[in-house]
Amino acid sequence: MNVRSAETFAVDLTACDREPIHIVGSIQPHGFLLTLDAASLAIVQASANAPAGTEVGAALETALPELVPIVRRYLDDQPTEDGAHYLRTVTLAAAASQAYEVAAHRVGDLVVVELEEFADPSVEAGLDALSLRLRAFVQRLRVARTVEDLCAIVAEDVRHVTGFDRALIYRFDRDWHGTVLAEAGNGNLPSYLDLRFPASDIPVQARELYRRNRLRIIPDAGYAPVPIRPTLTPAGPPLDLSQSVLRSVSPVHVEYMRNMGTMASMSVSILIDDRLWGLISCHNAEPKRVPLQARNACDFLTQIFALQLSARERGAQAEQRLALGAIQARLLGFMAEEDSFVDGLLKHPDDVMALVNAAGAAIVTGDRCRLIGATPGETEVRGLYDWLSAREDADEVFSTDALSDLLPKAEAFAAQASGLLAISVSKRYASYILWFRPEVVRTVKWGGNPAKPATQDPEGGPDRLHPRKSFEIWKETVKGRSLPWSLPEVEAAKDLRSSVLGIVLRRAEELAAMSEELQRSNKELEAFSYSVSHDLRAPFRHIVGYSNLLKTREASNLSEKGRHYVDTIIEAAFSAGTLVDNLLTFSQMGRHALNKVSGEMNPLVEEVRRKVLRDVPPERTVRWEIGPLGRAYADPFMLRLVIENLLSNAVKYTRDRPEAVIEVGRGAPKDGEAVFFVRDNGAGFDMAYVDKLFGVFQRLHRVEEFEGTGIGLANVRRIVERHGGRTWAEGELGQGATFTFTLPIRGEEY
Repeated sequence: MNVRSAETFAVDLTACDREPIHIVGSIQPHGFLLTLDAASLAIVQASANAPAGTEVGAALETALPELVPIVRRYLDDQPTEDGAHYLRTVTLAAAASQAYEVAAHRVGDLVVVELEEFADPSVEAGLDALSLRLRAFVQRLRVARTVEDLCAIVAEDVRHVTGFDRALIYRFDRDWHGTVLAEAGNGNLPSYLDLRFPASDIPVQARELYRRNRLRIIPDAGYAPVPIRPTLTPAGPPLDLSQSVLRSVSPVHVEYMRNMGTMASMSVSILIDDRLWGLISCHNAEPKRVPLQARNACDFLTQIFALQLSARERGAQAEQRLALGAIQARLLGFMAEEDSFVDGLLKHPDDVMALVNAAGAAIVTGDRCRLIGATPGETEVRGLYDWLSAREDADEVFSTDALSDLLPKAEAFAAQASGLLAISVSKRYASYILWFRPEVVRTVKWGGNPAKPATQDPEGGPDRLHPRKSFEIWKETVKGRSLPWSLPEVEAAKDLRSSVLGIVLRRAEELAAMSEELQRSNKELEAFSYSVSHDLRAPFRHIVGYSNLLKTREASNLSEKGRHYVDTIIEAAFSAGTLVDNLLTFSQMGRHALNKVSGEMNPLVEEVRRKVLRDVPPERTVRWEIGPLGRAYADPFMLRLVIENLLSNAVKYTRDRPEAVIEVGRGAPKDGEAVFFVRDNGAGFDMAYVDKLFGVFQRLHRVEEFEGTGIGLANVRRIVERHGGRTWAEGELGQGATFTFTLPIRGEEY
């Protein structure tokens, strides 16, 4: 792959961009220029080749009386459009009866009048002479199918009107590199069709001049510039020649033309919505004059072409907007049907990707990462999420088709994500929807090596440049870029963001109403909890206490059956008290505020294991297999309750085994979650009833076999779900069981 030199570009572009080409202080010699005071029509500046009698301070009426009515009519009309206005052709007695084409434009309080020598044209000139061709031109534009066809038509007609050897249609890309889309020529000059030219060939200030002044001609690249005298205007600064017809051009550009083998050139700007879309660039091997009227005809052709081009682009965008709008409407319906908009998107991945014509997508929040289609790995997507969240100039919608230019480490996954389009769903919680496009490797043909657009002149100072001399085809393999995101695609992503925010806002309002109801219910629940604690626990303690007194003090008066009855009463009252305590714990579980921190899992499991073993009879054999568990991001107190319930159950349901085997481990991460499990070789359970396991008061074994209240696993599920995780179980009767839970992963828990 050919790589451009960033250092070379920096030198060239900086020097070229600084060149004040709009205040060069000189004109081309095929005409002369006068600067007039708009109020008095006194001459305040004149080019050195102006006729005798046009010295500074002279009245126009005295020096060139033929111009006075023409200029006054121009001022009376008060034209509002920028640019030079063609006024008429005039013959001047003071210039040996030479005919001139007159153009004028305003620069503040001054009127700049330019008189271009009129020669008998060898080409068709004027709209009248071109009327038949114009009709045919418009008809051909209507039936053209592609942008390239449109460009070919206008290139052919402009070359016919001007008589130049070659006419090119040159389109700018987003980096201001230009590509030749169409060409018409007579074979005198080499073909540049499909070649690309670097942005440095037309520097920034030159592009701005092309935008402001649509037409420019250089009849002879070997001309000697004619200075304007005096150099400064009466107000002080040099004369602004941005709208000038005769303005002299940069010496670098003249040398550039010579290096191309062209001695005459003309360019017409193609503007769409006042934006420089491209240029019609004409060249001739020999010096060549084109009359002003013929040039104006070309300008007219170009404006018709630009309107047709704009209509085509708008039509194509409108069609794409309609297609993407239908997809967005479907997604909106899907999201509205689900409790979470994320579920609505995840259940319809094809529409999510089709919304912006992406190959993959990701929905990323602080604790979850869901991937769709062809994407980078979860770790890389997390990195993109962190990068987007940390950007100081973060926008609601971000797009690029060259991600590795902005984020160098993205080069590692360019095959999946050279293009990135992202929307921020929530700034407060930093949530993003990301779309990816793969790398599209292509070969670009340049008109010369773009890495060497110019060279410095060692004798002319740091700002004196020579343009490149070679225009031989130079091929470059472009990597790290995807197909660009179109405006309708970016707008579709932005509209989806608005839809998501609307759904989230509506859900927030619903949740606020539910929260008020929940607060009322919580107050009632707290009152109920207090009643249970105070009114039920005390009687149960009394029952147990008095039953124990009866059992000890009246032991001699109780029969064997009577003592059995008393033991049953004590056991039942104790179980009821335990059940009340567990119910209170379960009810308080939802009100306990989570205090999440990141911590190691193995020390926590070891602490709980030692606690559980205190109640294990010494004669039991329990083999523990605890693997490396890594870190988890959770509330330590709540997570301890989860581990305690699972390990206690494992110990309880393996007590009939000669050797109990209890394994605690960590599975492979899945969908942005850390996976933990507790496995035993105990009694197991029938999978037909697995849905009952995590419900309150749900038991799959008789109390006579294994004691318990049926609330422990319900607490496990409630705690894990509050953390944003999931729980499930697998088992087989007599073969043991595995209980699994997940916790969302943060960056440091990988």
